[in-house]
Amino acid sequence: MKNSPAKRIIKGILKTVLVILVLGLAFGAYYINSLLPIITGYPAKYLCSAVFVSGREQAEVEALDLNFSFIKYVKNEVNLNDSSVTSCFLWGKSKAIYRSGFGATLLRDVDEAALKATKFPEVEPLFNSDTIAWPLGNILPDTTILSDPSKLAGVTEKIMNGGYNGHAFAFMVLHKGIPVTEAYQPQFDAKTRFLSWSMAKSFTNALAGMMVKEGKLDINQPAGLPEWQADDRKNITFNHLLQMQSGLKWNEDYGNRSDVTVMLYCESDFAKFAYAQPLESQPGTKWYYSSGTVNILNYLMRQKLGNDDEYYRFAKTRLFDKMGMTTAIFEADASGTQVGSSYIYATVRDYARFGLLYLNDGILNGERILPEGWVDYTTTPASDSEGGYGSLFWLNKGGNLPSVPADMYSCNGHDGQQIYIVPSKDLVVVVLGYSPKPDRVMDFNKLIGDVVSAVE
Repeated sequence: MKNSPAKRIIKGILKTVLVILVLGLAFGAYYINSLLPIITGYPAKYLCSAVFVSGREQAEVEALDLNFSFIKYVKNEVNLNDSSVTSCFLWGKSKAIYRSGFGATLLRDVDEAALKATKFPEVEPLFNSDTIAWPLGNILPDTTILSDPSKLAGVTEKIMNGGYNGHAFAFMVLHKGIPVTEAYQPQFDAKTRFLSWSMAKSFTNALAGMMVKEGKLDINQPAGLPEWQADDRKNITFNHLLQMQSGLKWNEDYGNRSDVTVMLYCESDFAKFAYAQPLESQPGTKWYYSSGTVNILNYLMRQKLGNDDEYYRFAKTRLFDKMGMTTAIFEADASGTQVGSSYIYATVRDYARFGLLYLNDGILNGERILPEGWVDYTTTPASDSEGGYGSLFWLNKGGNLPSVPADMYSCNGHDGQQIYIVPSKDLVVVVLGYSPKPDRVMDFNKLIGDVVSAVE
């Protein structure tokens, strides 16, 4: 007996629905699979650095920093014996390892034993920071230069208790080069190394300036990557990279699978991934924020220095140690290039010292570290940035923070890491913590405006 037309229609509809469901499940599984290296890689790398570089407790990090989206459902195992963290979610797994000098590295397309066999070059410390005076050392002046210290004390109490929204881990203010306030949440102190996130980009600016000073780099010359010579990418200069006007295609969306999250959590060689991107606009014509271009810069500087031991010593001995940042760590990716886009760990005092270096036109403790004119170049707006960005520093010339002087410029990092430099007020302000978008963003305009009022 033949099926009736109605039954054949129903069967056809059911088959179509079944095909759609199967295809939907297949696509969903494919999409989730593409996200798993990010979902598991983020906590593996973050927690490895937090435990073995910052000295934080796993439970505390998971309860605050890793308590969001899919990340909060990831199972993390900290192995104190081999200094590693393994993170698992569904069928995905990622592992990060800690190495002395290098910090934490996410394992991607690299042999773990070979990576562990790579040693950071031995560097003799120039001095013990705890035995010498500020700014190189940690012996702080015991007098205040403020006419009414209670005003700044009120600001300090407010920020540490969430009064500006967000969650501050540490807070420090320098006025006329002198520390005038310093505060920490109970689990942190002056020895804690905090993650820079994108404030590391501004350190890349300093390293580039030092290479310019030594005649190793000309910012107006093409970058010279062999992979770029067959197309218009050959016209990209170091200046284009420093001002984020390279024209390379890039997606900096942190909330999904994007160029930046793929680079940081799926790739072993961050610079190679970034310099493989096609040209989207002519170099120097369009400003677009890109962590990829900064890792290209760090790769190029590595190539120019030629020797990896010299490369690793360069930031350590020529910048960090000379500034008194003796415990700072500049983490590297699995290929060995330091991650200038995102991964420096340093104390709040170290970040304040870095701000002071720029406030003093590239001079710290009487020694010129950056070339003359470099800070002026750094704070000159990129042509397409509408006054908001210079050379790997954010600018306030466009009035982004209306309560703050227009000459303020800053190092900005993900989740609310900030170094503010206000030349007209002789101020450096450092804020470190966990203040994620959209609900817990700190009111930095109000905060810095209050700091300015408190020291006047």
